[in-house]
Amino acid sequence: MRSPRRLAVPLCAALLCVGAAVPACAEGPHVRLRAMTYNIHAGAGYDGRLDVARTAAAISGQRPDVVALEEVDVHWGARSQWRDEAREIADATGMRVFFAPVYSLDPPLPGAPREEFGVALLSRHPILSAVNHPLTRLSTQDPDPVPAPAPGFPEIVTEVRGVPVHVYGTHLDYRADPSVRRLQVADTLRVLDEDRGGPQILMGDLNAEPRAPELAPLLARLTDTWAAVHPAGDGFTHPAQAPERRIDYVLASPGIGVRDVRVPVTGASDHLPVVADLVG
Repeated sequence: MRSPRRLAVPLCAALLCVGAAVPACAEGPHVRLRAMTYNIHAGAGYDGRLDVARTAAAISGQRPDVVALEEVDVHWGARSQWRDEAREIADATGMRVFFAPVYSLDPPLPGAPREEFGVALLSRHPILSAVNHPLTRLSTQDPDPVPAPAPGFPEIVTEVRGVPVHVYGTHLDYRADPSVRRLQVADTLRVLDEDRGGPQILMGDLNAEPRAPELAPLLARLTDTWAAVHPAGDGFTHPAQAPERRIDYVLASPGIGVRDVRVPVTGASDHLPVVADLVG
């Protein structure tokens, strides 16, 4: 497939600044996009019950255009009944899907599908291209891991009313030590810098709160859509049953307009989703 970096956006389709009125554009298309990120906990709710249909319903109820899903199992194991959650959710929501495995293990039996775990991107619009970028990671599959590049940072270019938009999904390291997240942020910025051809939306579970020092370079480069709309609101997303941390984000490149951001209440995961209405 073509590299996303080669796609460009007409100047008039550049998205408008946060908090500004939305004037008519003399030429070129307008873009309105509802973006959603959701750590789906492999399809298990905070009640511990696996229910992929419930997960899909929580997504469909928000009517998003693009979605980043974290902790997605694809034939991964017994906890998700070896199901292809990426495909099931895409089919149930009527969206296109690109799955980016972090881990892809050989099957236990010849002819069986690979056992995979990772991040998925859904789009209601055509996907022009897709890439699974590497990030520095500490593998959970290695008993003595060291930081090393590993896949699981998906990017798609999706066409919205004729405008190509770069969409990324991510899931940063969960450990208390921020050193790996710091490296992942640097990796992320390098990828974003290679794709300066149009609007960019980065969504996912960053496993750190907004004031975490390791997130500072990323939040200096992109707009934190929740903070833009709710500067005094907490926006907590985890744990879902009694949220006390904001670790899930929809971030947008400078110039993207933000009409609204919300954190819907649902028990379909141990995280709450974040939904942002963007405009250009």
